[in-house]
Amino acid sequence: MGALAASSWTVWAIAAVATAGVIFRPFFWPEFIWAIAGALLLLVLGLLSPSEALTGAAKGTDVYLFLIGMMLLSELARQEGLFDWLAAKAAGHARGSATRLFSLVFAVGTIVTVFLSNDATAVVLTPAVAAVVKAAKAKNPLPYLFICAFIANAASFVLPISNPANLVIYGSHMPPLLKWLPAYALPSVLSIAATYIVLRWSQRHSLREPVSTEIDVPELSLCGKLAAVGIAVTAVVLLASSALDLQLGLPTFLAGLATMLLVVTRSERGPLAAVKDVSWGVLPLVAGLFVLVEALEKTGVTDDLGTALRGLEHWSATGAAWVSGVALAIGCNLVNNLPAGLVAGRVVEIARVSEHVRSAVLIGVDLGPNLSVTGSLATILWLTALRREGLRVGAWAFLKLGMLVMPPALALAILGVFAFG
Repeated sequence: MGALAASSWTVWAIAAVATAGVIFRPFFWPEFIWAIAGALLLLVLGLLSPSEALTGAAKGTDVYLFLIGMMLLSELARQEGLFDWLAAKAAGHARGSATRLFSLVFAVGTIVTVFLSNDATAVVLTPAVAAVVKAAKAKNPLPYLFICAFIANAASFVLPISNPANLVIYGSHMPPLLKWLPAYALPSVLSIAATYIVLRWSQRHSLREPVSTEIDVPELSLCGKLAAVGIAVTAVVLLASSALDLQLGLPTFLAGLATMLLVVTRSERGPLAAVKDVSWGVLPLVAGLFVLVEALEKTGVTDDLGTALRGLEHWSATGAAWVSGVALAIGCNLVNNLPAGLVAGRVVEIARVSEHVRSAVLIGVDLGPNLSVTGSLATILWLTALRREGLRVGAWAFLKLGMLVMPPALALAILGVFAFG
């Protein structure tokens, strides 16, 4: 019994250190190195067998395929200037008004998040917005760049494809689109609206300054148009797959691959250009986290949490939804929402909770990360994109803004879950 307890504590310690490495990147090493190092250490110490590690990693197959497809689409759109074109169009329509520019960037960010996932908004739209606000001669670019971080999480449960964490929460039991939309339409609208109102109010002083009306809109090339068509077709394919209750990974991968082949045959960049700048490190990062969660499951923590959640729901389904949603929203900022979502997905499966509770859990995992820079992979990627533009946002500065933006959006979104019974 003592040896079992000691091994459980060792697993938890390794998982905690690996997760901290992913969040804080000591020595500036990439995030995936820490996740993979934690998984390998579990194997070396005999805390996880090779077959168990492979089983854990294999559980993420649908997520890997989804991410590959989305990353290919996003990178093609970036290389062919689609996002630069969209952002410049939005700036042109602002007609010198900073508040109008803010609203238009927010709208573009919402659309990109909904149809291309929150990571695409953080990675691809951020540099495009930075270029546009520079061209618009905005004195303070941060109000517009904050949009890319906050909408990436606030709009990430409009559709199943809007956030890889959605696939993690539901696993192979992803609800069909016609069930998803009624469950998450109102919570998503409330989340997006609350985020917009509070974020715009908090940035009101910076938005009083006018912006330039002379915005150069780049010409969208044929390949850029083909990338846009590929994204639109992919969105239709994924909506159809979701409506037919099919897993989304393979359709996303095939759509991304088909779009890449279509674009590279007409592009001067060549086929390697389409794949060399993709953030491939995300895949071993996710695989390593799946292995870590598999090890945690062996300690019995998911069974214990599942039993506790089942008991809480038996006492009060409403109380269980609020407690689990708020707890996960806060917890994601301590351990990052991907490992938190992996554990939460297993717990709700074990507990066999109602859809209201599962919805609150998903909202907590998706929206909670708007509190701090450590909350989600999308926010970490956003910080990386900012650094490339020569900009810095400190953890405390983001937290002060997140404490204003996240709580009302979370409360309204969870209330929206119960709006129709």
